[in-house]
Amino acid sequence: MTSGTPSTRQSVSTVRVRYAETDQMGVAYHANYFVWFEVGRTDWLRTFGVTYRDLEAEGFFLPVIEAHCEYRTSARYDDDLRITSTARLVSAVRVAFDYEITGPSATIATGHTVHATLDRQGRPVRVPARIKELIR
Repeated sequence: MTSGTPSTRQSVSTVRVRYAETDQMGVAYHANYFVWFEVGRTDWLRTFGVTYRDLEAEGFFLPVIEAHCEYRTSARYDDDLRITSTARLVSAVRVAFDYEITGPSATIATGHTVHATLDRQGRPVRVPARIKELIR
């Protein structure tokens, strides 16, 4: 797990497991959890007044450089899932998001993603000040 003090600011997103996201047994395919993490991360930014589109227009990009997921139980077709997302500053040029996905009766998965902050030329730059302020 990466270091950094987590923000006290959380966002909560909801998704319903679609049929296309499952296998023949109705169990959600493992890669979809990372898509749901993206939903949570995007909603976290939006909840606090920032969008990826805004950041990119300003010349900041946040590619995923690390992703981890611990699967605890299966999400199934038509389950309502709750994604709780929290951000933390890892370094001057990296930010991380922690996620907890809960289903109808239990935690289904936890995980995190780490993002580098890059400029338009793909060079590392400091995390934008307004993002740092949101995390602290």
